[in-house]
This record gives sequence, structure tokens and C-alpha cells, in this order.
Amino acid sequence: MLGALQSVDEGILLALQAVHSDFLDPLVEAYTCTGNAGMIWILLSLAMLCYQPTRRAGVLALCAMALGLVCTNMILKPLVARPRPWLDVAGLVPLIQEPDPNSFPSGHTCAAFAAAVIFWRALPESWVGTKALTLTMAFLMGLSRLYVGVHYPSDVVAGALVGYACAWSVWHVYLLRR
Repeated sequence: MLGALQSVDEGILLALQAVHSDFLDPLVEAYTCTGNAGMIWILLSLAMLCYQPTRRAGVLALCAMALGLVCTNMILKPLVARPRPWLDVAGLVPLIQEPDPNSFPSGHTCAAFAAAVIFWRALPESWVGTKALTLTMAFLMGLSRLYVGVHYPSDVVAGALVGYACAWSVWHVYLLRR
């Protein structure tokens, strides 16, 4: 089972390698770097703290991302210890370097989905365009991690699921505390 998953993961990464272009590479590299340490999501959340109607979303997103950090970087990555794809996939050339040798799950994707799911739940109903934009940004963050060759597709899916679970947990604790 794991061998089949590894084979599918590798095939997708190598197929993505074939669509690299001089135009797209720097754009995707720049976007994926905005997710370093969750920075784009942290900045969006901090900005939301400044405006009363979005304050709850900002606080809860910061909590969900903190929980995601613990789950991915402190628990799952060291526990699973899956090597980065360029270490195992022949012919894969990453566009960026990642100092953490562990790949599973994607912390960038986890932070993106933790924040975006909270924004979807906690932002005012009239902000549906912003909600959709942040979910799209989260999805694109996961794709960017594949495009630059630093995660397997299963790492990204797991990161999205962990981010969703962290957002769901924080949201439900918030509802219980109200």
C-alpha cells in the first residue's frame, strides 16, 4: 500500500517538474516563500485584530495555526521522519531549499488551511469573497509546495487535513467557551 502511494506521489511530482517555466517558476517560488513560518497567514490574522468585526477570526486563526505548528513540526514530522522528495526521487530538482529534512506533513499547507478554515467560519457572512479567496490561497499554497518539489502530494493532503482538524478543534473550543 505504501509502495503504491509512493509511486503515485513520485509520478505526480515528476509530471509537475515537466511543466516548469521561466515565467511560472519565480512566481511560485515567491508565493511559497510567503508561507515560510506561516508568515502570510500570521500577518493576515494580525491585521484582522485591528478591526472589530474581524478580531475573532484573527485570534482564532492564530490559535489554530499554533496548534497546527505543534501537530506538524513538533509531533508528526519528527515521528514520521519522511525524507524530502529530492532525497528519494531520481530526477527531481527542487526550486528552493528547505532546511528541515522531514517532509510529512506539509507545515505550509497546514498553516494555510488552519487559517483559511477559521476565516471561513469566523469572518462576517458578508465577507464571502474574502473567505473564498483565502481558501483558494490555501489550496494554491499546497500546490506551490508540490511545484517547487519540497513535498509529496500525500504530505500536502495530510497538511491540509491537519490544518482543517486544528481549525475545527479551535472553533469548537471557542463555541464551548462562549
